[in-house]
Amino acid sequence: MPAVACFADAAVAPPPGYSFAWDNSPASLPAPEPFSGVPPPANTTIAAVDSAVWSPSDSAALYKVDKWGAPYFAVNNSGDISVRPYGTATLPHQEIDLLKVVKKASDPDSSGGLGLQLPLVVRFPDILKNRLESLQTAFDLAIQSQGYDSHYQGVYPVKCNQDRFVVEDIVKFGSGFRFGLEAGSKPELLLAMSCLCNGSAEALLVCNGFKDAEYISLALIGRKLSLNTVIVLEQEEELDLVIDMSRKLAVRPVIGLRAKLRTKHSGHFGSTSGEKGKFGLTTTQILRVVKKLEKFSMLDCLQLLHFHIGSQIPTTALLADGVGEAAQLYCELVRLGASMKVIDIGGGLGIDYDGSKSTDSDISVSYGLDEYATAVVKAVSFVCGRKQIKHPVICSESGRAIVSHHSILVFEAVSATSREAPVMSQLTLHYFVEGLAEEARADYGNLSAAAIRGENETCLIYADQLKQRCVEQFKEGNLGIEQLAAVDGLCDFVSKAAGAADPVRTYNVNLSVFTSIPDFWGIEQLFPIVPIHKLDQRPGARGILSDLTCDSDGKIDKFIGGESSLPLHDLEGSGGYYLGMFLGGAYQEALGGVHNLFGGPSVVRVSQSDGPHSFAVTRAVPGPSCGDVLRVMQHEPELMFEMLKHRIEEFVQSNEDGLALANGIASSFHNMPYLVAGSSSCCLTAAANGGNGYYYCNGDEYGGGADSAAAAGEDEQWTYCCA
Repeated sequence: MPAVACFADAAVAPPPGYSFAWDNSPASLPAPEPFSGVPPPANTTIAAVDSAVWSPSDSAALYKVDKWGAPYFAVNNSGDISVRPYGTATLPHQEIDLLKVVKKASDPDSSGGLGLQLPLVVRFPDILKNRLESLQTAFDLAIQSQGYDSHYQGVYPVKCNQDRFVVEDIVKFGSGFRFGLEAGSKPELLLAMSCLCNGSAEALLVCNGFKDAEYISLALIGRKLSLNTVIVLEQEEELDLVIDMSRKLAVRPVIGLRAKLRTKHSGHFGSTSGEKGKFGLTTTQILRVVKKLEKFSMLDCLQLLHFHIGSQIPTTALLADGVGEAAQLYCELVRLGASMKVIDIGGGLGIDYDGSKSTDSDISVSYGLDEYATAVVKAVSFVCGRKQIKHPVICSESGRAIVSHHSILVFEAVSATSREAPVMSQLTLHYFVEGLAEEARADYGNLSAAAIRGENETCLIYADQLKQRCVEQFKEGNLGIEQLAAVDGLCDFVSKAAGAADPVRTYNVNLSVFTSIPDFWGIEQLFPIVPIHKLDQRPGARGILSDLTCDSDGKIDKFIGGESSLPLHDLEGSGGYYLGMFLGGAYQEALGGVHNLFGGPSVVRVSQSDGPHSFAVTRAVPGPSCGDVLRVMQHEPELMFEMLKHRIEEFVQSNEDGLALANGIASSFHNMPYLVAGSSSCCLTAAANGGNGYYYCNGDEYGGGADSAAAAGEDEQWTYCCA
């Protein structure tokens, strides 16, 4: 029909001066094709298919999984995210269904689960091993193809993720090809020294960062313990400490220099490089260091040149430029008499967060591991060959590229704003119109007339004017809350009937952005976020994500591909709606704070196995409890509980009621701060874990006989709450 199908009813008198009002029959403006799913993002091409024939491959294209996720993530035939732990070498029966891992971790013990609370970090050490092997293989092939006369041995910068098991895995997996560690502080140096006791004797321990006498002493002690430590001078003044402490400890140090190169790249991550970078020595300072070392007969101790032109280097052309400049400096140090052996190209090996292979983006890179390694080897080989200098050992500090893929953050959407406009009855409409001021009634009349003429755009203009006038009336106290709600419903209906874009919904997620995705909040770093299931169904809405914190910045409203909303499914039925943030294994856990006293997530470590479900959970750790995060801020949960317990004894007469309340409060101190889905009681039952992990390993079936967290921690409950 040519207009809004009239809601007119002869029994309801129209507003004075107008010949029609709304009818009570279902109707709509003549609109475009009925909405049957999510309109595709502007830069995404999706076949216009009916939701009934939506396939997992359609979701893979919509969320670009095959671009950013290759070769470790895909969408399987069940519509779930599938993990390929060995990359391209993963066989079909070795793929791991991520939803099954989440269910195993979060289901209660009575259902065969581990009873862990979300949010949840899922680690895949097999992916970590594959990343290390792939990086080493890329350099080995480049060295062989270029006829390079030395070798590659990398180090992992522990600042990317200092988790004990991540670092220990890297040392174990990398021992066969002399993979080492890089430290930037005294605690990092201590953990690196400890871990490398089980590593290769040739593995480098690169000591970066600002240093004092204690830091340098620790590094020199490492050499006494036969660890291959190299003290990299970040400031000229550090050399005096190295000379002094090495004499006191009677240790011959191995020294490196960090150079401030002229080469740098633009963007956020390029700000740490160039002549004005935070770290490193200028050419003038390098010459002074060389002369001082020569003066003290220690020039033979200078063996390594280090530089860093920024994280996420976007192109191999920029990389080759920086490596070439550093290689020239390396050759000059050899000419000056230093016993140079290693060129450390620092970090910068990027990953493609959005799958775009862009050359000018902080979240993408235009190359892969093979291209990266070839560019480095070729640049060093060219300069050293021209100067007839022996090829150095090539070292890189590739942290982000090693650990990003192996860790997935899984969280649950617990509610969403409704996109259904309230139904307005004849009586409600009449009551609403009668309460309008003259100007608002005129807008209503114009809206009615435009609807009759079928002028959709005009309808939207008058609906907006009507809404604004009603808001002003409400502010002046001349309109009731019922009428204000009525105009909201009317305008929503008109917008939908006129074929306007479906409004973006807000999905409330059981998460703290500040704790688990701090780089999004701090530097607007984007990560792929995808539903980990229901991917065989067409998503029916677009949404942004709002976290649990009492902070307006606690939301995610920017997504890969330049999108301001994410295709999502309706929240219906039971079972939860799970989302995964991918490629977040670097930095996020170390940078996360305790805003609103939300602690970190629970963690499970999952290895591929030959059982029926293709995986085994080898370690599970509940996230920090309310008591744990309170202690971080210097509170004492035990004393807090005693205060509340005495208050109960003072104001609650019944011993039975008092005991129940005390138990409930004690339990809350021991539980995670996050929401518990489906809980009808404030007195939760999870027990304290005391910071200990629970280990589960069953190579045949992933559900084998593990005790629940509650059972494992039963003896650690505060027993005095029952006194």
